[in-house]
Amino acid sequence: MVSATIDLLKKELPVEQSSLVVSQDFKTGLVLVDLVNGFCTVGAGNLAPVEPDKQISCMVQESVRLARLFCEKKWPVFAFLDTHHPDIPEPPYPPHCIAGTDEARLVPDLQWLENEANATLRCKDCIDGFLGSVEKDGSNLFVDWVNKNQIKAILVVGICTDICVLDFVCSALSARNRRMLTPLEDVIVYSGACATFDLPVHVAKDIDGAVAHPQDLMHHIGLYIAKGRGARIVSEVSFAVEIETCS
Repeated sequence: MVSATIDLLKKELPVEQSSLVVSQDFKTGLVLVDLVNGFCTVGAGNLAPVEPDKQISCMVQESVRLARLFCEKKWPVFAFLDTHHPDIPEPPYPPHCIAGTDEARLVPDLQWLENEANATLRCKDCIDGFLGSVEKDGSNLFVDWVNKNQIKAILVVGICTDICVLDFVCSALSARNRRMLTPLEDVIVYSGACATFDLPVHVAKDIDGAVAHPQDLMHHIGLYIAKGRGARIVSEVSFAVEIETCS
């Protein structure tokens, strides 16, 4: 019954997706959203999966693939890490990704980014990474990254599709439209490298204050809203073959 309902919704609210071929001719930056243990590693915290999750595992695998390829090509990478002070809660969520704990660290397969000169890491203490990039002097680390690298497109991946990814994408699109992110033109979301959590109705009803969050449905809704706000949604990402010429 639930599966049939989701299929009907996807039919009534379709998300058109295309393929993306990344090339050096159109400067693209990779944005990783919250690929931290606290959201992705089984048993790592209050908001981590309680058992292996296929959607999250595939998201991590694809994100790692892209990060390695971008870094091999010396293309810009920006990684958000959800990180919170223990005395500053983030309602309605329980304590998670506390600064200085393993929860707030990148997943094991991405921890090499901590020492990667090509990557910019940003600890954020809020859902929206764009707002979380604001410095005390009013500057914005993400805006500076786009401008410094003269990025024309950002490829966004990570977790959660309908929460942190969506909020960041919407803010980036608004900033682009206000000419705050020159020369950025395109905000691209790779559906296969995004994921969200699963909290079925029958589980949520036994948790005080919890709201049901069916994974497949909310993943689709996140993509649908991002598409409606102006993001390009892609289902495949490949890299153009660079042809070497004799000089």
